[in-house]
Amino acid sequence: MIELVLVILAAWFASLFLGPAIYAAMGLAGFAFLLIAGIPGIVIPQKVAMAVNSFPLLAAPLFILMGNLMNASGISLRIFEFAKALVGWMRGGLAQANIVGSVIFAGMSGSAVADAAGLGTVEIEAMKREGYDAETAGAITAASATIGPIIPPSLPMIVYGVAAETSIGALFLAGVIPGLLMAGALMLMVRYVAIRRGLPHHPFEGARALWVAFKGAFWALMAPVVLFGGLFYGVFTPTEAAAVAVVYALVLGLFVYRDFRIEDLPKLIVDTVETTGVVMALVMAASLLGYCISVSRLPQEFGGWLTSLTTNPLVYLLIVNVLLLVVGCFMEAMAAMLVLIPILVPVALALGIDPVHFGLVFVLNLMIGTITPPVGVVLYVTAKVANVPFERIAHAVLPYLVPLFAVLAIATVFPTVTTWLPSVLMGR
Repeated sequence: MIELVLVILAAWFASLFLGPAIYAAMGLAGFAFLLIAGIPGIVIPQKVAMAVNSFPLLAAPLFILMGNLMNASGISLRIFEFAKALVGWMRGGLAQANIVGSVIFAGMSGSAVADAAGLGTVEIEAMKREGYDAETAGAITAASATIGPIIPPSLPMIVYGVAAETSIGALFLAGVIPGLLMAGALMLMVRYVAIRRGLPHHPFEGARALWVAFKGAFWALMAPVVLFGGLFYGVFTPTEAAAVAVVYALVLGLFVYRDFRIEDLPKLIVDTVETTGVVMALVMAASLLGYCISVSRLPQEFGGWLTSLTTNPLVYLLIVNVLLLVVGCFMEAMAAMLVLIPILVPVALALGIDPVHFGLVFVLNLMIGTITPPVGVVLYVTAKVANVPFERIAHAVLPYLVPLFAVLAIATVFPTVTTWLPSVLMGR
């Protein structure tokens, strides 16, 4: 059966270049395996139904709705204005503010696409008015958007936690330090580029201007505090935190900032349903394909082959890094997670790698993949927002991959970067 599933996987991968929906191609690949292997078709509804019958996955549509509410409520603009007042005086000030704004927004949306499409719209327009070329503005926005799914809350972490049966709360906490390291590394690269190219900056406008910007963004800045506090003190679970976040964003938009009208809510809900539908279709199709891979015993054979190559956890992590970085260039992150988790996670556990550490490295790899061609979805979004050709923004983002790779290397080699905070706050 291993030969059969490898042929089907190869055919599925080749079909991705023909342009069909990824979930449709995955579902057809799973159906073809069952048909040829003589497994009863009743397995299909059973597996796809079990895939979405998951309490943690309820967080997915809620976090998507929260991101839509944040964008529609003027919260994105207030976050950027505060970030600009905080670091706009640095060389390449708006680029630095772009990164700081992404860190703040990450604590609310948990999505790289939401960051690029929502906050990125404000950031790119402001940077272009300041004299930045569109490629630079788009590249920095794309690179900083990868922080979104690393700092909690995080939709990819939720999906990983469900698929790999790992604590979502621990995964959330594991992303905090790497996410801040990503921001710091990107800010250092921006400073280097800004000095070389003479990018503009503003004089510090004074404590009063910073205070005014802080007051304007205060309630938006409190969203991560509310979410972290509730999770830390056990007030709500990560899934329930998503519902709390939606209510919080709705209250801000309707009663605090008053930039959101209740009449706009139905459209946001429809947009959320459409996005959620794609995510859930991927989850269901990947669950079926994952079952086929499991039945074929490919994970066991692949794991045995890998462990015959090395029993060193660090070497295995390096192999996984290379594999995921290549896969991320050609495959959408969510689909890659759902296909590869059943194959790679059991080997990691057998080698004694902490599942939370492995999860963070796994997700970070694939988030870097969202800004690498030819299937970098965040690059496509920022190219559209910046109104520049995809090829030009793909070239402009290359220098900003260097700091992201550096953080990936640190997180891979030093597990405590990811496991220290969960161990302190959760006693893991």
